[in-house]
Amino acid sequence: MMRFDFAIVGGGIVGLATVRAILKRQPGARVLLLEKEARFAAHQTGHNSGVIHAGVYYAPGSLKARLCRDGAIATKAFCRQNDIPFDVCGKLIVATNALELERMQALEGRARQNGIEVERLTADDLRVREPNIAGLGALFVAATGIVSYSAICAALACEVTEKGAQLRLGSKVRAIAEDPQGVTIETEGETFHADRLIACAGLQSDRVARMAGLELDCRIVPFRGEYYVLPPERNHVVRHLIYPVPDPDLPFLGIHLTRMIDGRVTVGPNAVLGFSREGYGRGAVSASDLYDMARFPGFWKTLGIHWKSGLRESRNALSRNGYLAECRKYCPSLTLNDLQPYPAGIRAQAVARDGTLIHDFLFAQSPRMLHVVNAPSPAATSAFPIAEMILDRMLGVTGQAGAINAA
Repeated sequence: MMRFDFAIVGGGIVGLATVRAILKRQPGARVLLLEKEARFAAHQTGHNSGVIHAGVYYAPGSLKARLCRDGAIATKAFCRQNDIPFDVCGKLIVATNALELERMQALEGRARQNGIEVERLTADDLRVREPNIAGLGALFVAATGIVSYSAICAALACEVTEKGAQLRLGSKVRAIAEDPQGVTIETEGETFHADRLIACAGLQSDRVARMAGLELDCRIVPFRGEYYVLPPERNHVVRHLIYPVPDPDLPFLGIHLTRMIDGRVTVGPNAVLGFSREGYGRGAVSASDLYDMARFPGFWKTLGIHWKSGLRESRNALSRNGYLAECRKYCPSLTLNDLQPYPAGIRAQAVARDGTLIHDFLFAQSPRMLHVVNAPSPAATSAFPIAEMILDRMLGVTGQAGAINAA
């Protein structure tokens, strides 16, 4: 049996950043990372908009606000150190009606309290800044940027491998058992022992925690985010990222126009209930995932609470016309021909037993394990400080097995 000081489950950006944090704090530590896919960043990390968020949406003084602000700084610094292209192109949050103007004003207050520089634009100012965008007003967030998080993961993997970490791709965890001496992890054909285990399993986080014997009062429900991409001749339709003003009752930011680091412009994502946790193709269905959702009471309660937004998102998923209508609220020049196919993403959304969508970080801890059950946006932006927080919690665990702690 191979023995390690730390075992990490999950090869997305949070898992890889956690390996890096361990080796920075404890040089020479024996660290193992297990990733079930054949590559890193195969799921949420590699299927997002690639935005380096500034933290404008989060409650002043909150953990998410601090993590996002610190994470944006750390992400940009890591990119500079590793020659990874990124672009601080700025973001416009556009209000298209009176309610959104009111919500925009609240966002401006939050941003200023969080120490984020924002500029309020009138409709005329917006037209000058972005001739193809229409609205009653906007907030300009200069610090927002774009990057490839897959490229960051590749650089992280190289760095931690050079420092002695063992990274195993194609290693799906089949069993986890904790005892007073540590944690035993079984994959197909191999068994490992670690003094401590940290699981950053994303879309499978609740299942990995339950596999390890922890009791959870929530489930991961997949929300499918469908994107389109503009044809190359339309790549200059915007100069910045263009976001709608979000609904504060939902954890999704709405359909936006995003300049990608490779020069393309994507449109999306929406947020429609997914029928498979890892099925990215249209019509993908997993019987086991459906069964897992259907037998959890919180799933049905969530449908009851958010049925109106769910119907709207489902309509947009079924019809490009509905999707286009959402986009044309702020970019009226777009046409159906502009919405070209692009890979979808799937978001792991933790749902409580009472149907509440959990907006914050959620951890399940035991004496020798820490499971990141929910790592919502901006987890990619915030990965470096999240990793430090995870390590702090792991090394300071004194609670009872199965205790749930929300940050």
